[in-house]
Amino acid sequence: MATRAAVAAPHLLRRFFCSNSASSSFPFVPTPPPGAVPSPARPTAEPNNNLFVSGLSKRTTTEKLREEFSKFGEVVQARVVTDRVSGYSKGFGFVKYATLEEAAKGIEGMDGKFLDGWVIFAEYARPRPPPGHLNDNSPQFGRQ
Repeated sequence: MATRAAVAAPHLLRRFFCSNSASSSFPFVPTPPPGAVPSPARPTAEPNNNLFVSGLSKRTTTEKLREEFSKFGEVVQARVVTDRVSGYSKGFGFVKYATLEEAAKGIEGMDGKFLDGWVIFAEYARPRPPPGHLNDNSPQFGRQ
């Protein structure tokens, strides 16, 4: 009986740690129903000259960001958003190109690439909502 359990154990463990099609019945990962279309995690922004760059290292500077993105076109403005107290990067920034084509090349060239040892992500920046405007999904406080 003990030998049968010892022989079966590797097979059961293989089922949990193997990523091939034979292990598609992994019990902890729900499978989508047939015909279900996965929804995007976030809506994408319309193409524009301004890029949002995330995944930056705490040591990444504005000059380094400008230098790396200028390989793909004329960078009008680059800015790493920093913490007021420490002065270190908050992990994201913005790069503005002169033309829409250069911005597309910048995304293609830098999205998923390494910068200062970290993988960064580049996408079109979403426009900032006007001041005093609350999002539809945010709770409104105060009297109504």
